[in-house]
Amino acid sequence: MSEIIHAALDAMGGDNAPKEIIKGAVKAVKANPGLKVTLTGPEQVLREELKKYQYPEDRIAVCDAPEIIEMGEPPVEAIRTKRNSSMVKGLQLVKSGECDAFVTAGSTGAALAGGQLLVGRIRGIERPPLAPLIPSAKGPVLLIDCGANMDPRPTMLRQFAQMGTVYMRGMTGLESPRVGLLNVGTEEEKGNALAKEAHALLKECEGINFVGNIEAREIIEGNVDIVVTDAFTGNAVLKMLEGTASTLMHMIKDALMAGFLTKIGALLIKPALKGLMSKFDASQYGGAPMLGLKGLVVKAHGNSTSAEIANALAQCVVFKEKKINDNIKKEMNL
Repeated sequence: MSEIIHAALDAMGGDNAPKEIIKGAVKAVKANPGLKVTLTGPEQVLREELKKYQYPEDRIAVCDAPEIIEMGEPPVEAIRTKRNSSMVKGLQLVKSGECDAFVTAGSTGAALAGGQLLVGRIRGIERPPLAPLIPSAKGPVLLIDCGANMDPRPTMLRQFAQMGTVYMRGMTGLESPRVGLLNVGTEEEKGNALAKEAHALLKECEGINFVGNIEAREIIEGNVDIVVTDAFTGNAVLKMLEGTASTLMHMIKDALMAGFLTKIGALLIKPALKGLMSKFDASQYGGAPMLGLKGLVVKAHGNSTSAEIANALAQCVVFKEKKINDNIKKEMNL
C-alpha cells in the first residue's frame, strides 16, 4: 500500500468558505485514495457541513479552530494573536509533522507570514517565493515569485530558479526546464540593477537551464518553462494575465451571441472553443506553493471553487510523492 499523504485544509479561508472548501475536500479524497485531509475551523460548523456528503470518514478529520483570520487583518499580528484560528492550527499541524501540507484560500499575507514564522525555512534558503503554475500556449509555466518578496536580492532570484527547476521536474516531468529572467528586453545588458546582477548569477549557475532574459509577452507563448522575477513584477503580470483571459472570454461570448448567424457559428465551434478555454484554465494546476519551507504550504485563490481546492490537495500528493523538498535540499546542497 502506498504512503498516505496527510494535508491540513483551512476550511474557513476564502470567499466561498466553508461550503466550497469542504466540498473540495470530499472530491479530493474520493479521487485520491492515498490522501487524508484534516479540516481546520469551528468544529460544529464543519461537521454540520460534512453531513451533506458521503465520503470515507477515516480520511477526513476535523481540528477545532474557533477563530478566523480575516483578509484585512495585519498578517504578522494575526498569526501571533489568533493562535486558535483555522490558519494557525493548520500551519501548526505541518510544523509538528502531523500533516505533510497545508492548503488555504485565506489571507495571502497571513499565509506567507505563518509559513515562515511557524513552519520555517529550509536551512540555507534566503526567502520562500510563491510559485504558481500558469497556462501558456505550450503548457504550464512556473511564475516565481508572484507575491512573497517585493524587493529580493539577486542571490534570492538564483535560488528561485534552482527551486523552480526542481519543482518543475517533479510536477511536470520536464528533465531540463527552461529558465527565463523577466526583463524589459532580451539583451543581456537590459534592465535595472537587480536584473543585471541576477542575470550574471543565473548565467553561471550550475544545474539550471538558463536561456536568458525574456519579455512578458513570451510568457503566454510558452517560450520558457520557468519565469524568474521579483514578487512586485510577478504579481502584476499574474493579475494582468487573469484579467486579460477573463475579459477576452467575455468579449468572445458577447460577439458570438450578437446575432442569429453568430449563434449558429457558436454552436459549430463550441467543442473547439471549450477545449481552448480549458487549456487556459489556471485552476487545473492547483494553488501557489511556498517553495523552500520545511513543509508544504499552498496558497489557493481567494475565490476558489471546490474543483480548485480539490486540485490544490492533489498537488500536495504529487509534491510529497516526488519528494520535492528532499530534492531541493539535494540539488542545492542544503
